[in-house]
Amino acid sequence: MIYTYKDISKIVGFKTWSEKKKLNTLLKIDAFMYCNLGLESTSLEKKKVKLISRKIYKAISIINPLFGYLLEAHMNEKDLTKAK
Repeated sequence: MIYTYKDISKIVGFKTWSEKKKLNTLLKIDAFMYCNLGLESTSLEKKKVKLISRKIYKAISIINPLFGYLLEAHMNEKDLTKAK
């Protein structure tokens, strides 16, 4: 089955899936979204992908707090370097 960003909470709630499978599926969704961005993507589309990516990282924080924190910190760090 192919999962999308709409399935984030469902994936986190799966009882029969291992932590690794949940993380891999969430990261696969994140990677798929970024791979579909291109040169012709609008800034609105890019912002939407970034917002959904933050939601995915928050979901990952529920499953594995340290890994989720590192992903979010890296995203925030990239935001700070763009502001300079």
